[in-house]
Amino acid sequence: MKAVVLAAGKGERLRPLTDDRPKVMLKVANRAIIEYVLENLDPFVDEFILVVRYEKEKLMAALGDEFNGKPITYVEQLPGDGTAKAIESAGKLIGDEEFIVANGDIYFEIDGVKELVSAFRRERADAALLVKEFDDLSHFGKIEVKENLVTAVKEKPGRVAGYANLGVYIFKPDVFHFIKKTPLSKRGEYEITDTLNLMLDAGRRVTYAVYSGYWNDVGRPWNMLELNEYLLKNKLKHSIRGIVEEGATVVPPVEIGEGTVVRSGAYIIGPVKIGRNSRIGPNCFIRPYTSIGDNCHIGNAVEVKNSIIMDNSNAPHLNYVGDSIIGENTNLGAGTITANLRHDKGTIKVEIKGKLEDSGRRKLGAIIGHNVKVGINVSIYPGRKIGSNSFVGPGVIVDRNVPSGSLVVAKQEKTVMTR
Repeated sequence: MKAVVLAAGKGERLRPLTDDRPKVMLKVANRAIIEYVLENLDPFVDEFILVVRYEKEKLMAALGDEFNGKPITYVEQLPGDGTAKAIESAGKLIGDEEFIVANGDIYFEIDGVKELVSAFRRERADAALLVKEFDDLSHFGKIEVKENLVTAVKEKPGRVAGYANLGVYIFKPDVFHFIKKTPLSKRGEYEITDTLNLMLDAGRRVTYAVYSGYWNDVGRPWNMLELNEYLLKNKLKHSIRGIVEEGATVVPPVEIGEGTVVRSGAYIIGPVKIGRNSRIGPNCFIRPYTSIGDNCHIGNAVEVKNSIIMDNSNAPHLNYVGDSIIGENTNLGAGTITANLRHDKGTIKVEIKGKLEDSGRRKLGAIIGHNVKVGINVSIYPGRKIGSNSFVGPGVIVDRNVPSGSLVVAKQEKTVMTR
């Protein structure tokens, strides 16, 4: 069986982290999101087909032509948007056997795939989809069922309970017949949920598997922090491959990669994951649910808590990084602080595609893109974004989002007195 993994999306809601890369390449717990998808599909398939478009060359270079010894074929998404159009793009590579489809920007676990394959074969179905029960389906498609079969798929029915579509499917090849008949939706996309309804109207057997494990649709920055916490809490194994100097404290579970040096006075409380060739300390405090990438520097008098710091980035001295995401090749000047809590202790809102969205989190710090230089003594308000390739000068208070490619400096008034 082949797996079709949808990886063409831009990830607009994750900007500035997706300014220069597909969202499936964003690293959580130091691994690209799509790697978790491939890993959990791997036992059930013998080939991967990745549907790509936005910044496809970077994804292709990162993954190469195989995963765990199984070939990867890349196909560009056909003109048009939506999951149905993405799946159609792989049609010529499928042949005459059933195949698995999964969104490349979600996290699910192997048990879900096992249950889905079992249901598909047991019911001798034409299609199967993975579902999970939620109390509020405002942001999901509702899957209506009778006994072991799906009867209808309804988009975003409001605040009602029921089964939600999780974005993992099995199809027989005749799904492409129905995809070609799928109309453009109100959102201007070709939706696989509309395709499923066409199949149901034609009397095709569509079954489902109920998934009870952890699932995350990584669509917004705070979803990355949620997934990071889950992975570190549940999947991390204590492993020290680097050097921990005498006088440093490491409270398990902590993973430290090869070539990394943890200097005296550093205090690390797991679960924490640190990549390769990084410099930690001296005299820093790394708190739980923090992942630090390769070639990073966390220096003297720095505290990091519940954050993602990507490869080649530095918080070198006198910094506080809390509940934040820092992209690649970014440097925080001495004394830069990320605030992560409102004075009124309300939930923090973040601007997403021009509108404020409630993150639902009481604590959320900064979202900083790639290749950003932040000067000394910069203060960043909760939930603010700093776009990629920006420079923030010394002493700036970042109380609003900084667009990508910006230069931000503080106005200064100086009085010089001579004696």
